[in-house]
Amino acid sequence: MSPESTPESGIPDETGTAGPRHRAKGRRRKTRGKRKGLVIAAWTAAGIVVLGGTGAGYLYFKLNGNIKSVDIDQALGTDRPTKVDNGSENILVLGSDTRSGSNKKLGGGTDDGSARSDTAMIVHVYEGHKKASVVSVPRDTLVDRPECTDTDGTVHDAATGVMFNSAYSTGGAACAVKTVESLTGIRMDHYLEVDFSGFQKLIDELGGVKVTTTQDISDSESHLNLKAGTHTLTGKQALGLVRTRHGVGDGSDLGRIQLQQAFIKALINQIKNVDVFGNPKKLYDLADTATKTVTTDSDLGSVNKLMSFANGLKGISSKNMTMVTMPVQYDPADGNRVLVDKDKAALVWKALENDQAIPKSATEGTATGQAKGVVTAS
Repeated sequence: MSPESTPESGIPDETGTAGPRHRAKGRRRKTRGKRKGLVIAAWTAAGIVVLGGTGAGYLYFKLNGNIKSVDIDQALGTDRPTKVDNGSENILVLGSDTRSGSNKKLGGGTDDGSARSDTAMIVHVYEGHKKASVVSVPRDTLVDRPECTDTDGTVHDAATGVMFNSAYSTGGAACAVKTVESLTGIRMDHYLEVDFSGFQKLIDELGGVKVTTTQDISDSESHLNLKAGTHTLTGKQALGLVRTRHGVGDGSDLGRIQLQQAFIKALINQIKNVDVFGNPKKLYDLADTATKTVTTDSDLGSVNKLMSFANGLKGISSKNMTMVTMPVQYDPADGNRVLVDKDKAALVWKALENDQAIPKSATEGTATGQAKGVVTAS
């Protein structure tokens, strides 16, 4: 099957030899409970919109105090994949779902202080910083989590056959990065995390995001009701869209990823059309919200560094962005879980390591959701 993306990304296709197909049998996933996946591409919202090319020097001291950062390099040490010096960059973007404070009010759940990474994306920025590939990692993928040390110095034991998003809930950002690097064999140059309460406010301050839905979407758990047609989504509606599972398609996390990827492209298009630079108050409000919303690795932990990073990304448009889901198959033992299709996934990781386009063969015949094309950018 085709990937959950628009293949015409402006990145030329590379050829590759596809590995054997493994058609896992099992039920397609059904939703259980409220899953509050957050999908904003933090590097876009906090970078391109707010900081890229603005010259907002008078805000630096205020905004610097907003940014939270974690020292991933210190926690992980030297036992990591080798950094590839070819001009490309790899960024792990997580949407965190903390169950406390304002997030509890928005999405329900227990105020137990815990947090989950319900959305994970590996963003590969190609040499020249004009094109990018985004690989979504399903939260329900069963993986072998390596031993890892969190930023407090606590060592967490390795675990076999656990859900991917358990890495973050076990050891935070450092363990999430460690797990991704173990899974892919690729070094993550940067880390960005955003929580969904800030996401909702940020969308509202942008004036909403315009999308078109090809069918009705109704989901009482994510508080979303949209008739087929064109909508300018409020922050609350946007949050509902990126969280919804059984509101459309087969109720799987793979279907939700398809909606998330479509929304990101719509968000990027909206960003290009918003004149924030001519409105100092709007610019400040966006910058204040975005810098409070994101957590970065220590290399990006200041406005100056974020601005420099964002300036290097602002030339990437939605047309120059390929979005796929990590190749997986349904777990034959549990249709509510997926397994990495190792042969096909290897094609993805090899392409990114070599700064090449992801071959179409890497996602052919893999498990996919049923929400492709339901949401498009208007």
